[in-house]
Amino acid sequence: MGLLTILKKMKHKEREMRLLMLGLDNAGKTTILKKFNGEDVSTISPTLGFNIKTLEHRGFKLNIWDVGGQKSLRSYWRNYFESTDGLVWVVDSADKLRLADCRQELSALLLEERLAGATLLVFANKQDLPGALSKDEIREVSILLEKRFIDSRMFSLFQCLHLSVSTWQLLCDFSHVLISAVSIL
Repeated sequence: MGLLTILKKMKHKEREMRLLMLGLDNAGKTTILKKFNGEDVSTISPTLGFNIKTLEHRGFKLNIWDVGGQKSLRSYWRNYFESTDGLVWVVDSADKLRLADCRQELSALLLEERLAGATLLVFANKQDLPGALSKDEIREVSILLEKRFIDSRMFSLFQCLHLSVSTWQLLCDFSHVLISAVSIL
Protein backbone atom coordinates (compact mmCIF):
# COMPACT_ATOMS: atom_id res chain seq x y z
CA MET A 1 0.00 0.00 0.00
CA GLY A 2 2.34 2.74 1.32
CA LEU A 3 4.10 4.38 -1.62
CA LEU A 4 1.40 3.40 -4.11
CA THR A 5 -1.23 4.89 -1.82
CA ILE A 6 0.81 8.08 -1.51
CA LEU A 7 1.09 8.34 -5.30
CA LYS A 8 -2.65 7.87 -5.71
CA LYS A 9 -3.33 10.53 -3.10
CA MET A 10 -0.99 12.99 -4.80
CA LYS A 11 -2.61 12.32 -8.17
CA HIS A 12 -6.10 12.87 -6.78
CA LYS A 13 -5.09 15.94 -4.80
CA GLU A 14 -5.88 14.16 -1.54
CA ARG A 15 -3.30 15.72 0.67
CA GLU A 16 -3.77 13.42 3.62
CA MET A 17 -1.38 10.85 5.09
CA ARG A 18 -1.76 8.21 7.73
CA LEU A 19 1.16 7.66 10.12
CA LEU A 20 1.18 4.72 12.52
CA MET A 21 3.23 5.11 15.71
CA LEU A 22 4.17 1.77 17.30
CA GLY A 23 6.67 0.40 19.79
CA LEU A 24 6.78 -1.53 23.04
CA ASP A 25 4.89 -0.19 26.05
CA ASN A 26 6.62 2.65 27.88
CA ALA A 27 8.75 3.58 24.86
CA GLY A 28 7.36 7.12 24.87
CA LYS A 29 4.99 7.10 21.89
CA THR A 30 2.25 9.15 23.52
CA THR A 31 4.76 11.63 24.95
CA ILE A 32 6.28 12.15 21.48
CA LEU A 33 2.85 12.63 19.93
CA LYS A 34 1.78 15.10 22.63
CA LYS A 35 5.06 17.04 22.31
CA PHE A 36 4.59 17.12 18.54
CA ASN A 37 1.13 18.58 19.10
CA GLY A 38 2.35 21.10 21.71
CA GLU A 39 0.41 19.50 24.58
CA ASP A 40 1.34 19.11 28.25
CA VAL A 41 3.36 15.93 28.89
CA SER A 42 3.52 16.09 32.67
CA THR A 43 0.75 13.53 33.21
CA ILE A 44 0.96 10.69 30.72
CA SER A 45 -0.55 7.29 31.41
CA PRO A 46 -0.24 4.03 29.44
CA THR A 47 -2.27 3.97 26.24
CA LEU A 48 -5.02 1.38 26.48
CA GLY A 49 -6.07 1.31 22.86
CA PHE A 50 -5.05 4.24 20.68
CA ASN A 51 -4.79 8.03 20.35
CA ILE A 52 -5.30 9.91 17.10
CA LYS A 53 -3.94 13.37 16.37
CA THR A 54 -4.46 15.22 13.11
CA LEU A 55 -1.87 17.85 12.24
CA GLU A 56 -1.19 20.05 9.22
CA HIS A 57 2.32 20.05 7.72
CA ARG A 58 3.39 21.54 4.36
CA GLY A 59 -0.20 21.52 3.13
CA PHE A 60 -0.73 17.88 4.10
CA LYS A 61 -3.07 16.58 6.75
CA LEU A 62 -1.18 14.05 8.89
CA ASN A 63 -3.32 11.58 10.80
CA ILE A 64 -1.04 10.10 13.45
CA TRP A 65 -2.23 6.92 15.16
CA ASP A 66 -0.51 6.19 18.48
CA VAL A 67 -1.34 2.57 19.39
CA GLY A 68 -0.70 1.01 22.81
CA GLY A 69 2.35 -1.26 23.03
CA GLN A 70 1.47 -3.58 25.90
CA LYS A 71 2.02 -7.23 25.05
CA SER A 72 -1.72 -7.92 25.33
CA LEU A 73 -2.44 -5.21 22.70
CA ARG A 74 0.21 -6.06 20.11
CA SER A 75 -1.91 -8.69 18.38
CA TYR A 76 -4.37 -5.88 17.58
CA TRP A 77 -1.75 -3.77 15.80
CA ARG A 78 -2.63 -5.43 12.50
CA ASN A 79 -6.06 -3.76 12.67
CA TYR A 80 -4.32 -0.41 12.06
CA PHE A 81 -2.07 -1.37 9.10
CA GLU A 82 -4.51 -0.62 6.28
CA SER A 83 -3.64 2.51 4.27
CA THR A 84 -0.58 3.33 6.42
CA ASP A 85 1.77 5.69 4.60
CA GLY A 86 4.44 5.93 7.31
CA LEU A 87 5.46 3.88 10.32
CA VAL A 88 7.13 5.53 13.32
CA TRP A 89 8.80 2.81 15.43
CA VAL A 90 9.71 4.13 18.89
CA VAL A 91 12.52 2.45 20.84
CA ASP A 92 13.16 3.06 24.54
CA SER A 93 16.93 3.53 24.44
CA ALA A 94 17.18 3.05 28.19
CA ASP A 95 15.43 -0.36 28.21
CA LYS A 96 18.30 -2.71 27.35
CA LEU A 97 16.49 -5.73 28.80
CA ARG A 98 13.75 -5.54 26.17
CA LEU A 99 15.87 -4.72 23.14
CA ALA A 100 15.47 -8.27 21.81
CA ASP A 101 11.68 -7.99 22.17
CA CYS A 102 11.78 -4.65 20.41
CA ARG A 103 13.81 -6.06 17.52
CA GLN A 104 11.52 -9.11 17.28
CA GLU A 105 8.34 -7.03 17.14
CA LEU A 106 9.75 -4.70 14.50
CA SER A 107 11.01 -7.66 12.46
CA ALA A 108 7.49 -9.10 12.51
CA LEU A 109 6.09 -5.77 11.31
CA LEU A 110 8.53 -5.74 8.41
CA LEU A 111 6.99 -8.96 7.14
CA GLU A 112 3.48 -7.50 7.06
CA GLU A 113 2.26 -7.18 3.51
CA ARG A 114 -0.09 -4.29 4.35
CA LEU A 115 2.90 -2.24 5.54
CA ALA A 116 4.96 -2.92 2.41
CA GLY A 117 6.15 0.36 0.96
CA ALA A 118 5.46 2.42 4.10
CA THR A 119 8.22 4.84 5.00
CA LEU A 120 9.85 4.03 8.33
CA LEU A 121 11.34 6.22 11.06
CA VAL A 122 13.14 4.39 13.87
CA PHE A 123 12.92 6.82 16.77
CA ALA A 124 15.52 6.19 19.48
CA ASN A 125 13.83 7.77 22.48
CA LYS A 126 15.00 8.51 26.06
CA GLN A 127 18.69 8.77 25.19
CA ASP A 128 19.10 11.41 27.86
CA LEU A 129 18.49 8.82 30.63
CA PRO A 130 21.37 7.17 32.51
CA GLY A 131 22.20 3.75 31.10
CA ALA A 132 20.63 4.43 27.70
CA LEU A 133 21.89 2.46 24.73
CA SER A 134 25.03 3.85 23.17
CA LYS A 135 25.10 5.08 19.58
CA ASP A 136 26.98 1.91 18.62
CA GLU A 137 24.30 -0.34 20.13
CA ILE A 138 21.55 1.56 18.35
CA ARG A 139 23.54 1.53 15.13
CA GLU A 140 23.89 -2.27 15.46
CA VAL A 141 20.11 -2.63 15.59
CA SER A 142 19.71 -0.17 12.72
CA ILE A 143 22.20 -2.08 10.54
CA LEU A 144 20.21 -5.29 11.03
CA LEU A 145 17.01 -3.47 10.14
CA GLU A 146 18.56 -1.65 7.19
CA LYS A 147 19.71 -4.97 5.70
CA ARG A 148 16.12 -6.24 5.86
CA PHE A 149 14.83 -3.09 4.15
CA ILE A 150 17.38 -3.35 1.37
CA ASP A 151 16.84 -7.07 0.87
CA SER A 152 13.05 -6.91 0.85
CA ARG A 153 12.67 -3.37 -0.56
CA MET A 154 9.62 -3.06 1.70
CA PHE A 155 10.52 0.25 3.33
CA SER A 156 12.47 3.41 2.91
CA LEU A 157 14.49 4.05 6.05
CA PHE A 158 14.87 7.42 7.70
CA GLN A 159 17.05 6.90 10.76
CA CYS A 160 17.12 8.93 13.92
CA LEU A 161 20.02 7.72 16.01
CA HIS A 162 19.97 10.51 18.57
CA LEU A 163 17.75 13.32 19.71
CA SER A 164 20.07 16.23 19.18
CA VAL A 165 17.20 18.24 17.73
CA SER A 166 13.69 18.66 19.06
CA THR A 167 11.01 16.00 18.75
CA TRP A 168 9.05 18.47 16.63
CA GLN A 169 11.93 18.88 14.20
CA LEU A 170 12.45 15.11 13.87
CA LEU A 171 8.82 14.44 13.08
CA CYS A 172 8.75 17.40 10.70
CA ASP A 173 11.83 15.96 8.99
CA PHE A 174 10.12 12.56 8.77
CA SER A 175 6.95 14.14 7.36
CA HIS A 176 9.10 16.09 4.90
CA VAL A 177 10.86 12.87 3.75
CA LEU A 178 7.51 11.11 3.35
CA ILE A 179 6.03 13.97 1.32
CA SER A 180 9.23 14.48 -0.70
CA ALA A 181 9.39 10.79 -1.63
CA VAL A 182 6.24 11.35 -3.63
CA SER A 183 7.34 14.64 -5.17
CA ILE A 184 10.48 13.06 -6.67
CA LEU A 185 8.46 10.42 -8.54
